[in-house]
Amino acid sequence: MNTKIWLSSPHMGGNELKYIHEAFEENWVAPLGPNVNGFENDLEQFLGENAKVAALSAGTAALHLSLIECGVQHNDEVICQSMTFSASANPIAYCGAIPVFIDSEPDTWNMCPKALREAIEDRIQKGKKPKAIIVVHLYGMPAKMDEITAIAEEFQIPVIEDAAEALGSTYKGQACGTFGRFGILSFNGNKIITTSGGGALVCHTQEDKDKAVFLSTQARDNAPHYQHSHIGFNYRMSNIVAGIGRGQMEVLKDRVDARRAMHDFYVDIFKNIDGVTVFTEPNSDFYSNHWLSAIIVDPEVTGKNREDLRLTFLEDNIESRPLWKPMHLQPVFESAPYYGGNISEKLFDNGLCLPSGSNLSDDDRERIKKVIYTYFGI
Repeated sequence: MNTKIWLSSPHMGGNELKYIHEAFEENWVAPLGPNVNGFENDLEQFLGENAKVAALSAGTAALHLSLIECGVQHNDEVICQSMTFSASANPIAYCGAIPVFIDSEPDTWNMCPKALREAIEDRIQKGKKPKAIIVVHLYGMPAKMDEITAIAEEFQIPVIEDAAEALGSTYKGQACGTFGRFGILSFNGNKIITTSGGGALVCHTQEDKDKAVFLSTQARDNAPHYQHSHIGFNYRMSNIVAGIGRGQMEVLKDRVDARRAMHDFYVDIFKNIDGVTVFTEPNSDFYSNHWLSAIIVDPEVTGKNREDLRLTFLEDNIESRPLWKPMHLQPVFESAPYYGGNISEKLFDNGLCLPSGSNLSDDDRERIKKVIYTYFGI
């Protein structure tokens, strides 16, 4: 059998071990130390816009803390993009709150501003003004942040950006993750850079960052003994893991360039195949890292479907994956309110994520191209 071609596998840069060895040599193996500080500083320099970054154990942890800092409590409502991974919505449930899901719009596949406004006005009319808005930059594609933030400001609702898939993406030249009150980053093994597992909360004030660090380290009061006036969490990133992140930051630009090159590779392959659309930026305001390249297969035009293409890839030991199943279709959230049409449902039915790793070889690309051409009879 051919070797496995993964959808998005980790890609080390070479200097990760240097930072890890330094941590061992200096005995900094706890959730604090020079690598944590250095990694946070590297991210702050990269993001700009006065970003204040708290390195945490996961992007999900960052989302949870952002909701707590926004004052979300039991039975509150939080608006959330439906077309996303479950980790965008699960922290709402951690708080005992209720998600209100919003459909996508077709340009970016992200939160539809029109449906967002409809949802806010309707929830207010029902006496439940949402406490926060979670918008996702899906597969690295920036959402329509001007429209979304304008609506949020009109109704005075804080925005939380789930930029877990969008490190290196920008909207109108501004880094994704820096538009809302909080931004969320993920460094899971399949992300554009990785710390094996980990995430970060992007803040705009030192006060918000300090509170996140306090809560993420078990909320211990300033006392010689262990005293706690708040519920805390074990969410801080370790110095060892942060060392991997420091090495990865050195190659982040290269990783973004490689992912974008994979997107261009697919654009070239599908340019003469009618009925297949490659997910791309709607205009020059949007700059996607193209963490994952994705396509929409129109069965009526092609006479094909994305599931048969996925299975054909699988026969050649190549991983591909359907788009995220919308949250409002998930059994665990079936009773949650939903606003919009059926854009996200159609995307899920016809969309496929393709191998997008920054470490794919020319031979890998030839195998991928051969499968696609054979399947579509080229």
